[in-house]
Amino acid sequence: MIRTKVLGLGSYVPDRVVTNEEIAFLNDQHVRQATQVTETNDQWIQQRTGIKERRYVPNDGATWTSDLALEASKRAIADAGLQPTDIDCIILGTLSPDFHFPGTAVVVQKKLGIADKTSCACFDIRQQCSAFVYGMQMADAFIRCGTYKRILLIGAELHSHALDYSTRGRDVMVLFGDGAGAMVLGPMETDDPKQGVVYTAAHADGNGAMDLCLKIFEIARLPYLDYDPRDREQNALMYPKMDGKRVFLNAVRGMVMSTQAALAKTGMSWDDIQWFVPHQANLRINEKVVEVAKIPPEKVLNTIEFYGNTTAATVPLTIDYWRQQGKVKKGDRVLSSVFGSGFTWGAAIFTV
Repeated sequence: MIRTKVLGLGSYVPDRVVTNEEIAFLNDQHVRQATQVTETNDQWIQQRTGIKERRYVPNDGATWTSDLALEASKRAIADAGLQPTDIDCIILGTLSPDFHFPGTAVVVQKKLGIADKTSCACFDIRQQCSAFVYGMQMADAFIRCGTYKRILLIGAELHSHALDYSTRGRDVMVLFGDGAGAMVLGPMETDDPKQGVVYTAAHADGNGAMDLCLKIFEIARLPYLDYDPRDREQNALMYPKMDGKRVFLNAVRGMVMSTQAALAKTGMSWDDIQWFVPHQANLRINEKVVEVAKIPPEKVLNTIEFYGNTTAATVPLTIDYWRQQGKVKKGDRVLSSVFGSGFTWGAAIFTV
């Protein structure tokens, strides 16, 4: 029986570390000012989010989401013992594409040097924080039915250029960082139902679509930019907005339900799972999920404290970080649960 196997894993974060203390002094060019710009501090941020620091790309405009994706992809491909030309499909999840269209996956294909060599399929998916589980479900289906044999699944985000560096935007601004994670997936022959990608599930509830959104390209506005983007009284549409309480409650509910369903539908227990890797949106959300779903705390892996929320990248980025620390080992089984704007959510069980 053909099942899907994780062949390689890689991640990348920029060098610049932005602490909670520093972020309060940054302007929209990420330059530290002499006086505080945003009414926030380390205690305020940690109490609400658990975040201590995050990573930012340089503020010179020379780094793109596709560049972060490229570095993570090269590492995942090398980890799989493959060459870029072995990839026959790319699936990229991001809410921060290089530009409005075309999608960023084709840009990554070109930067990998395979655009004129393989003409591999390129998919961009827009499920935000749930994109990696959605993408894994797609990849698993493609591989099981024989459509593709070497799929590069990427989550990559460059948030730092699209945040509101002011007290008005602090609830969203303090959460996000830049980074990328990638996996290479391929087929394996096995009759063991607990090997490879064991389970995926994806869900959505459009009733929550406007509770976490960015409306800059809202179709009802003609032209799209009918305001002075430099006028802070007019430019709120440039930035993400969030109903924090609704997102928090629905995130806990969705992640708990999807985690419990994953175990119930596979007949597994926490004895069968080495690690729980939740989406890294807010440490307080993850702590509540662990409490309500009765997840063994020693099996929980987080990176939000030092990477912030990297949206589509958080799951592979977290797994790879702890693998580099020697904690996650080849053959370990992971249960991952995610929740994102849309609302979208889901879960996956797989071996690394």
